[in-house]
Amino acid sequence: MHLKLRRKPEIGLRRLRLLELRLSDVAQLAATPAFSTLRAALQAYQARLLAETVTIQQIASPTFEESERAAYVQARLAALSALDQSSVCTDDLYNVYACLRGNDPSRPALLVSAHTDTVFSRQTSLSVKQTAETLCGAGIGDNSLGVAALLAAAELLSQSHVRLPSDVWFVANSREEGLGNLDGIRAVYARLGRCLGRAIVIEGMALGHVYIGGIAVKRLRIACYTEGGHSWLHFGRPSAIHHLMRLGAQIAALRPPESPRSTYNIGVIEGGRSVNSIAAEASLLLDLRSETREGLAALERSVLNLIDLNRTNGVRFEVTTIGERPSGSIPRSHPLVQLAHETLTYLGIQPIFEHGSTDANALLAHGLPTITIGITRGGNAHREDEFIEIAPILDGVWQLLLLIGAAAHLPAHPD
Repeated sequence: MHLKLRRKPEIGLRRLRLLELRLSDVAQLAATPAFSTLRAALQAYQARLLAETVTIQQIASPTFEESERAAYVQARLAALSALDQSSVCTDDLYNVYACLRGNDPSRPALLVSAHTDTVFSRQTSLSVKQTAETLCGAGIGDNSLGVAALLAAAELLSQSHVRLPSDVWFVANSREEGLGNLDGIRAVYARLGRCLGRAIVIEGMALGHVYIGGIAVKRLRIACYTEGGHSWLHFGRPSAIHHLMRLGAQIAALRPPESPRSTYNIGVIEGGRSVNSIAAEASLLLDLRSETREGLAALERSVLNLIDLNRTNGVRFEVTTIGERPSGSIPRSHPLVQLAHETLTYLGIQPIFEHGSTDANALLAHGLPTITIGITRGGNAHREDEFIEIAPILDGVWQLLLLIGAAAHLPAHPD
């Protein structure tokens, strides 16, 4: 997950009155006997939810290697008899599917997803430290808690007396992180897209933040090639590492505009054969981001211009696109966004609307109304000391349950 904070704009008086009016709908939903029972069941579920978060975190799940975690998720969903068991399956990319059937099969379905992969290799320590306030461990919030919340919602809704109008697809998808290029959620959309009307993407952290837009992302592999040679005998020949380092320093000196906000990051450098060899090959992986497609294109042009300036005799550069995340957004006025606002306000949490880079990018690019929400607060994402706060988790899952219930009741084609 890659998120960028952006404060919400002020809401006009007419919109504020509409939100206040519709807030009673969320309160009324929460007060129904079915959802009152659901809330009580959730209160008793807390210890199990924490334990399952750790269980999921303990299953190593690097991008492209999500099979073991997918098998765990499928087994959990297959044990929920109220789900449509014919729908429970795993595809070739380790996306896990299960459907809670609604009362009206003609209504567009709701997709609820959480990604199973992490940025950590199999060699990363998965030790967990727990205090009264926090859980700490690699991938605990991004996205072990998100997957645990997905399973909790599927279990609590399927075992309750709640009857929703539309189908709800619970999907634990792969390949959100790194070079996964959102291939998991792309495959999910290819499989289910025709029956979907809206989607909710779950991330473990960032409770209170609602992501309504996806920033444009492009990832490049920049490789440098030279003749190479012996460090003593051929001193003075071009070195691929030396030239790549010069280019990297020039990229690091770029100052992208603040508006549209654009960023870059050199995340990986590789190359060389030995300490006493002039490197014949070296490469780096570059991550480029912008709030707009035009901003991303401008940043990429700046990088390509630097590469052209570094081309010289005996030095060759190759640029390969290794990943692209499309941009897209959903307006603040959309009913799904309003429901997210109302639900958080009902819980006493001030909503903050943002843009980021999550699985929602691919869905929004296809025109599917999608929001990304968080389950709790935390920090140190993508570090081995990543942590989540325990106290807000139940409110985060209650938010998810109310949002699923309310979104399933939206008209087939809301304004």
